[in-house]
Amino acid sequence: MKANKLIICAALGLLLGGSGFAQDRSREPIPSMPKLLSQREQMDVREQWLKKRLGSLLLPMMKRHGIEMWIVVNEEFKSDPVTEHIVPPIPIVGRRDLFIFIDRGERLERIAMTRYDEERLNNHYKLLMPPRDKFAEELKKLVDERAPKTIALNIGGTRGQQSGLSYDSYKYLASALGPDNEKKFVPAAKFLTEFFDTRLPEELEHYEKAVLATDVITRRAFSNEVIKPGKTTVGDVRWWMMQQVNDLGLGIWFQPDLRVQRQRTETGTTGQFLSTAKEADIIQPGDLIHVDFGLIYMGLSTDWQKHAYVLKPGERDAPAGLKSALANTNKLQDALFRFARAGMTGAEVYDLTMMEMKRQNVEAMIYSHPIGAHGHGLGASIDFRRGIGGDEDKLRLGSYTSIELNTSATVPEWGGQKVTIMAEDDAVMTESGFKFIRPRQTEFYLIK
Repeated sequence: MKANKLIICAALGLLLGGSGFAQDRSREPIPSMPKLLSQREQMDVREQWLKKRLGSLLLPMMKRHGIEMWIVVNEEFKSDPVTEHIVPPIPIVGRRDLFIFIDRGERLERIAMTRYDEERLNNHYKLLMPPRDKFAEELKKLVDERAPKTIALNIGGTRGQQSGLSYDSYKYLASALGPDNEKKFVPAAKFLTEFFDTRLPEELEHYEKAVLATDVITRRAFSNEVIKPGKTTVGDVRWWMMQQVNDLGLGIWFQPDLRVQRQRTETGTTGQFLSTAKEADIIQPGDLIHVDFGLIYMGLSTDWQKHAYVLKPGERDAPAGLKSALANTNKLQDALFRFARAGMTGAEVYDLTMMEMKRQNVEAMIYSHPIGAHGHGLGASIDFRRGIGGDEDKLRLGSYTSIELNTSATVPEWGGQKVTIMAEDDAVMTESGFKFIRPRQTEFYLIK
């Protein structure tokens, strides 16, 4: 029955789906860099997001997961990955700071136990600042007075964002709160998946700017502004991109990786993926080059993969075989977009899409992942490795996904050599399915 259901869904997807995605053509002018907010403007906007997230969204999430109290412990030099998402965008540097959330029925009580007074924390928490030698005593008194049935801690997950509580801080809580309260400790892992994978509608306009900035830097990097064939190295391109991010006051969550596929040259592999090029490698005419790049703006991460072809003398376009290979990757994107809908698991979308690629005789690989609060976020992954995001996780309306995938094909002009065309584009889940934040690539960027 399951197989029949997949076949029926696949057929419906092909009938209902369309390929009316925006096009990113190689000869279009590179767009202008968007106007980004100043640091102070970012603070004001992000505090409004935080007020809504803590004031409206958090309590219903806690109730859905049976959590009556949630304690986040942040240590100096070992920040919990959760902390920056429950406080204003300022450093939290106390020896050991606690953020406590208590379900009080119709309202959420929020308490920050710190050793210092921070003005902007006061906008979101009641601050308690007990003396160092009274800290544990005051914590136990607070918990005992509220008498929660469950106390969620950031433990028990398979990902770093879910398991930020250190061993020493666990021991501290267990000692401070006593054995009766320790029995109430429960993992916050599944709750954190919902917390991190839930996006605010008002975040989208700023995420669009983050993705546009990613696009602009990539387009400039893959042009003659940066690349002089026969002279420019992979490292030159990588460090130029990182310098652009730095100049804009943005962050990165991984360094840009470049790959080079070259006629009559075998590109190595690392695991199941093409190996990255060495920084000393010189980009030559006839190369098919690829970049994997992302940045962080307003606490939101992007992830982006694009290709450029370096023209040989006398060439005006990429070989037809390479263009056909890119078209196969577009077909894979088309199929995934036809099937994916909010409420589906990543495994369901993966099975339907790969079934369609098999029907079209396209060699494909999918490894798409949630994105937003983190580059590799929590939530539903559409991935050949299946359980990376948790098979039970479902695509959420309004959430962001990095549509990461590839296809491989032989290129006649390269003597039947196989090439792999990798693509990665950030998308938002809407009522009618995924929508790309920026136009996908349908033509190679051309470098003379």
